[in-house]
Amino acid sequence: MKPIQDLKVKIFADGADRSGMLEMYAKHYIKGFTTNPTLMRKAGIVDYRAFAKDILKAIPDRPISFEVFSDEFDGMEREAMEIAGWGPNVYVKVPVTNTRREPTYDLVHRLSHRGVNVNVTAMMTLEQVREVTESVAGGAPCSVSVFAGRIADTGIDPVPLMGKAVELLRPYPNAELIWASPRELLNIFQADSIGCHIITVTNDILMKLSLLGKDLDDFSLETVQMFFNDAKKAGYTFFADKIV
Repeated sequence: MKPIQDLKVKIFADGADRSGMLEMYAKHYIKGFTTNPTLMRKAGIVDYRAFAKDILKAIPDRPISFEVFSDEFDGMEREAMEIAGWGPNVYVKVPVTNTRREPTYDLVHRLSHRGVNVNVTAMMTLEQVREVTESVAGGAPCSVSVFAGRIADTGIDPVPLMGKAVELLRPYPNAELIWASPRELLNIFQADSIGCHIITVTNDILMKLSLLGKDLDDFSLETVQMFFNDAKKAGYTFFADKIV
């Protein structure tokens, strides 16, 4: 397994907790950041603009994605243009469809060719990847965000699909593929092995980087010790055939 510094895939921290983002900013291997409305709500963000502008002052030199909220295309466009003006390192997240399953391909084309760095999000099919890459061809730098983790949640192995997505992006030098919503640390190495450009990773998974290369016999013993200590702390004892 490669050491983290030898990976070609760029690791972006996925979250909206200010302290957590700054903790990851201090790590040289974190190359960018992504947020979304769900993570922002979880973090208790109330003032979207204030949060975004504050974090951009603290992190001025790595890509950060902020998402539009409107479900109407004209609203998405207005929001995207404002968000894009917050800083040169900003990427605007635009969902691949609205809630009525209407694709945003035309909007993505307009934004990309107006110089907006878009991050097209919530994608899960190769047809969506084809349409989006055609929309951004010749436009500004963009990210194509495929939710590999959610694909895996359906019982489908995402690795072959993501490998095909990498190939679809080859003719489009302005587009980078994101492996989004990973479920485990292994996904970082899977993304790297297929040539994926970026993987977005939450802090709880990033914390597991300390386990890289860990001796599995030692890990087994630590697990046994954990079970033993937790049983002891809980006060579990056996009397005859009864567990108390």
